[in-house]
Amino acid sequence: MAARAQQQFDAVASPIRREVLWLTWDQELSVGEIGEHFDITGPTLSAHLATLRAAGLISCRVDGNFRRYRCSRDAVGALVPFLASNDERWVAASDLPERGLATAAPGVLVVVAVDVPVDQATAFEGFVDAERYSEWLGRPVSIRGRRFRTTLEWGTEVRGTYEVVAPPDLLAMRWDFDDEAVPMPGRGLVAYLRVHPTRKGSRVEVHQHAADDRQAEFLAAAWSMVLGRFAEHHAAAPRRAAGPRAPRPKRP
Repeated sequence: MAARAQQQFDAVASPIRREVLWLTWDQELSVGEIGEHFDITGPTLSAHLATLRAAGLISCRVDGNFRRYRCSRDAVGALVPFLASNDERWVAASDLPERGLATAAPGVLVVVAVDVPVDQATAFEGFVDAERYSEWLGRPVSIRGRRFRTTLEWGTEVRGTYEVVAPPDLLAMRWDFDDEAVPMPGRGLVAYLRVHPTRKGSRVEVHQHAADDRQAEFLAAAWSMVLGRFAEHHAAAPRRAAGPRAPRPKRP
């Protein structure tokens, strides 16, 4: 175990190899595509790739005459906490007068995630296809263009817009809600939904921005309910529409 860890530490000591991990984090690339980002010889790049493969930090798939590489996210994720990190990096540089030209405000980020036994494309489709969305949510969902809306069983009205749709892994949205009333536009909540492939299917992860701890607590519960229904639906065998959920009070 110690020898393996040391091998991985040595592998990421090179800035070039770290760049390779960044390049292949979200996509599979051939040697040629990776090489476009470096001013090094082919044999040198091949040596770097071989080192990463030997350390288990990158995978290789043979595709005809090509070898395609992708970062092994699980291995890299397990390694990161053990890498030395100097807290000084969180100290802002001095003498930055341009900071006065921008406005900044601290906020809270809520992260909610579920694992489901379906592939990445299928999971992503569940959030952009109105019929599929309605099936697992248990409430009618309308998606026209990039605008979506639904009414939850306790009367909460949800409205939103997908500002970025990048299948099969990213949705950026601005949305809002109100109890028994259509929410007014102009104060939308910003969220990002990502779908990551896993060995057993995919992982759906929502990053939701909140203004304060009170909002964060509510939004964590809201997204946990939504993703919980998504996971519950896809865990059923065979999967079937949940059927419309009956109206009920929001609170007892």
